[in-house]
Amino acid sequence: MSTLSTTDITDVGHGDSLCCAGEEGPSAAIAKVKQETLSQTVSYGTSHNDLNDTLLMEPSDIKMYPTEDTPLPEGRPVKRKKGPAPKMLGNEVCSVCGDKASGFHYNVLSCEGCKGFFRRSVIKGARYTCKNSGRCEMDMYMRRKCQQCRLRKCREAGMLEQCVLSEEQIRLKKMKKQEEETARTSAVATPGPAPEMPPLAPEQQEMIEKLVALQKQCNKRSFLDRPKVTPWPQSQDPLNREVRQQRFAHFTELAIMSVQEIVDFAKQLPGFLELTREDQIALLKTSTIEIMLLETSRRYNPAIDSITFLKDFSYNKEDFAKAGLQFEFINPIFEFSKGMNDLHLDEAEYALLIAINIFSADRPNVQDHELVERLQQPYVDALHSYIRIKRPNDHLMFPRMLMKLVSLRTLSSVHSEQVFALRLQDKKLPPLLSEIWDVHE
Repeated sequence: MSTLSTTDITDVGHGDSLCCAGEEGPSAAIAKVKQETLSQTVSYGTSHNDLNDTLLMEPSDIKMYPTEDTPLPEGRPVKRKKGPAPKMLGNEVCSVCGDKASGFHYNVLSCEGCKGFFRRSVIKGARYTCKNSGRCEMDMYMRRKCQQCRLRKCREAGMLEQCVLSEEQIRLKKMKKQEEETARTSAVATPGPAPEMPPLAPEQQEMIEKLVALQKQCNKRSFLDRPKVTPWPQSQDPLNREVRQQRFAHFTELAIMSVQEIVDFAKQLPGFLELTREDQIALLKTSTIEIMLLETSRRYNPAIDSITFLKDFSYNKEDFAKAGLQFEFINPIFEFSKGMNDLHLDEAEYALLIAINIFSADRPNVQDHELVERLQQPYVDALHSYIRIKRPNDHLMFPRMLMKLVSLRTLSSVHSEQVFALRLQDKKLPPLLSEIWDVHE
């Protein structure tokens, strides 16, 4: 896969893990990595028309759509400064219900009860109803009587949904911590000759070769479609509306090609067509932007701090901004790309990461979780084996790579904010992008 959308470049991961003050994770086994991705609190719709058609499309059927333009201001939620939580004196009360506070949870001083309630509500996407039209005063008694007002008070107090870790995020963090402890222990032990790693199983070798070949094939098709893309305007006039529209159209057309490339790749993945059409669409709608970001990072050139699409189109941060994107959105993309570039992944590792990302059973609206997990596992095992053979002395590379999938979920939420900003500014997206990102006019 090769292109990336401008309105689809989302990324917030300056680091590899997501964590907010006071959040702890339950333990999980590392021996078998069951499901290496995590859920995000971005909501996705269920309409399927355009994406349904896309699943049946061929790359040659791609049509470009003209779009409109305008700048897009957007504010970010105020967050408490990073670092250790302030020291507790012992007499603090919960900002939500007034009970005794146990610490800072999800950015707010709160009790264990409100912490757990907010976490459960976010993970389940709960919708509550108040019998008093949302006017209940929240205290230790009313917190059990009115869940809607309790959740409202949690948000008013400053609790942040993006600080809530899913079970999969917690599992990944625990796994990374265990791997680090194992690496430290082995470093202290008397060094000896590195044990010889067994070669990849024949079926794993065959799978990896097939994935790499599929990727190259999809990239080649997109490259052949390059002449269809609206040319990047040569004029530098920032006030020329037609020039701004042309830049926005250029990026959205690259995005369309990228979406089609991802769909084409997914359809050829072993096991994907075993899923129902509904589950195929659910997986693609939520993974597409994350795969675009992976592909973007793969094309990042640190020497010129630019990203290259289709071999010839290179763009720096200013180019993305000229097309109408916000720097709050652009900067995290480039930070994520730099972090991925530092890992020096090869084609096989990128291909396996993309396959793992597609088969994520915790995506919204997925019905057959068991089958999706079963289809994902061979790719996880193959990546683990491949890394152990290629990087025998780097015991942390495997968890590091999986934590990048955690960062992608965060970036996905930033992307949804950018799309919302485009909507506020009346920048119309082509139908396929609107459908896959649930932008309903």
